[in-house]
Amino acid sequence: MGRAEARKAQQRSARRAPRGSATGKGRAGKRTGIRRFFTWKKILGAFFGIVLLGMGALVALYFYVDEPDPNADAIKQSNVYKYADGSIMARDGKMNREIVPLSRVPKDVQTGFIAIENKSFYQDQGVDFLGIGRGLFNTVTGKGKAGGSTITQQYVKNFYLNQDQTATRKLKELVISLKVDQRMKKPDILAGYLNTSYFGRGAYGIQAAAQAYYGVDVDKLTLEQGAYLAAVLQAPSDYDLATAGPNGTRLVKIRFNGVLDNMVEMKALDPEKRKQLQLPMPIKPKAAPGMEGQKGYLKQAADAELRRQTNMTTQELQAGGWEITLNIDPKKQAALEKAVQDELESKLDRKDRPVDASVQAGATSVDPKTGAIVAMYGGTGLSDHWASNALRQDFQPGSTFKPVVLASALENKSLTHDKKPITPNALYDGTSKRPVVGSDTPFAPQNQDNANYGDPLLTVQAATNSSVNSVYAQMIVDVGPPAVKKTALALGMKDRDGWPADKPAMSLGTMSANTLEMAGVYATFDNHGKKVTPTIVKSAKHADRPFKPVESVGGQAITRETADTVTKVLTGVVQDGSGKAVKSSAYEAAGKTGTTESNVAAWFTAYTPELVTVVAMFGEEPGTAKQVTLTGTAGGGRAGGSSFPAEIWKAYTLAALKGVDTAEFDLSEAKMGATQAPSRSSSPSSSSSSSAGTPSAPVSPSKTVDPTKSPDPTKSPDPTKSTTKSPDPTKSPDPTKSPPITIP
Repeated sequence: MGRAEARKAQQRSARRAPRGSATGKGRAGKRTGIRRFFTWKKILGAFFGIVLLGMGALVALYFYVDEPDPNADAIKQSNVYKYADGSIMARDGKMNREIVPLSRVPKDVQTGFIAIENKSFYQDQGVDFLGIGRGLFNTVTGKGKAGGSTITQQYVKNFYLNQDQTATRKLKELVISLKVDQRMKKPDILAGYLNTSYFGRGAYGIQAAAQAYYGVDVDKLTLEQGAYLAAVLQAPSDYDLATAGPNGTRLVKIRFNGVLDNMVEMKALDPEKRKQLQLPMPIKPKAAPGMEGQKGYLKQAADAELRRQTNMTTQELQAGGWEITLNIDPKKQAALEKAVQDELESKLDRKDRPVDASVQAGATSVDPKTGAIVAMYGGTGLSDHWASNALRQDFQPGSTFKPVVLASALENKSLTHDKKPITPNALYDGTSKRPVVGSDTPFAPQNQDNANYGDPLLTVQAATNSSVNSVYAQMIVDVGPPAVKKTALALGMKDRDGWPADKPAMSLGTMSANTLEMAGVYATFDNHGKKVTPTIVKSAKHADRPFKPVESVGGQAITRETADTVTKVLTGVVQDGSGKAVKSSAYEAAGKTGTTESNVAAWFTAYTPELVTVVAMFGEEPGTAKQVTLTGTAGGGRAGGSSFPAEIWKAYTLAALKGVDTAEFDLSEAKMGATQAPSRSSSPSSSSSSSAGTPSAPVSPSKTVDPTKSPDPTKSPDPTKSTTKSPDPTKSPDPTKSPPITIP
């Protein structure tokens, strides 16, 4: 056989051989197992099949879903707010809306809304499928909630449907939007959108919004004002510059600039003119009828809690139908309002004394056994100050944070830097401007009035009585700032931007807080360490929505031993320290004063076994958010926590507990801690600096100092005398003097 015939025979044999045979040809390439189901043909076929099914489903829905009747204002219900005793506090008023034709809305204002919400509005078919896809992708990848709604879709949601975030509602929205786009002209859709959107401040529609934010009719809106309204529309509760925090202010500025930048991109705004445009501040909000006095603030607090508990938007809540009962006791509420009026407002001259015009007061009072907020003071009224001073988060709590440092030291069984247990009797150096030991961050805080306390050592109890900064700065280093922050969060403080987690300055309360959360912290001390979350909503009923109340009292945030020891130490502050202005035979109290740097805020936070109340004053320049000093309030000097806040606290507490069989604290598990007279050297001079620790012999405290009085700067210590004295063992102790401080 020739070579050619041999090759032909071999080829015929290979063609006859089954695939997978020893020849390696033929069927050897066939996919086996599950792989045979995943070919490109099958994958593409499945994909196009799903697309066709989806299109078919949309077509079916298009014919199945009819445009519903519009939501009529007539069926909108009020929300009813009640006090704890069932009496009516307030009702929501009628819907604040005035329908205006699109012709009254300035053209550039119209374009601003289109620029930020739906640039393709005049070109799309009512639905932007690419936008929906981007929104779904962002949701799946964790980049934000699903978005992509066109102006038409938002109009449909406002006018025909509701705000529920369900797949069924979203599908209906898509189908109805397609139908509406076919039936209505674009200008009519835009007009409907602008007239039905909720802008905050109780304003529905752009005419009401123009009046609420700028006090003008819609046709008088400037481009900048319209751009702000377009920006605030996304999150009215967070973006209202009258109440927005730092983050809300930052975000609304980004959106405001986005409106204008998008208009430039659309060639609807000249770039040079764009550079000249600035964010215009809105006017102060006004209280709705029936929301005068404290009612508006109480409603704000209840609404905020209700939204948190139900994950509900402001617009959904304002759709109405809620019966909301607050924990507010009308008698205690009246007592708190009277105390603020008598002890502060009646002494201010807001018209002719600039300092007094800057004074803002806030307070929260809580039942520590239930967590119920029984009284709250937000300010002089919504028309004067829209944001509740009880809930504001832009001021520091100052020295009212020091008990948290002590609680963390006790809870973690921390040691001083020379390895001695931190207890109420532990000794620390009270020298003003003493550099802390053991910190990577240099810190040498000044005590109030630059006073030196101790000789130079004093107990933690005495340091707490006199709120000695140098002692607590060293203590937080000994405990560790991260450990203290962990304790603070466990007690109910919030981890906001700017918390100095690794800085010893945190000991002086340099984070932000409000009266509500500080009331929760001190209520947890009062409740023997069981976590107390103050709540203002007692119950809430709605025909279609469930409500689950907050768990006001939880498990142990700190041990009872720690909580009771802190309480025992804080009774010393009231008996012999900076809080003795509230001492009374009518109750037993524990508390702490707090005054921030530059005296821009002053706090008094204290409690009895029955009631925890936080009273704070803030210096705020009228018309701005600028923090200013309280010094000079009511024509006086420095306005610290032991002044007006303490006086308000005492007047309120006496009235609130009138007729109550008040109890004493049950501190059976407290470890040490007793009332001691505070001590310091005779002037703010240079006492010898010593590390926190214990001396080789007992140290007698120096003469007793009234912590409410500033040291006499004209006196200096006698340089010929020793700064410390040991007791004479041959003499009997003088019963009128404080006993020697012994090593714990």
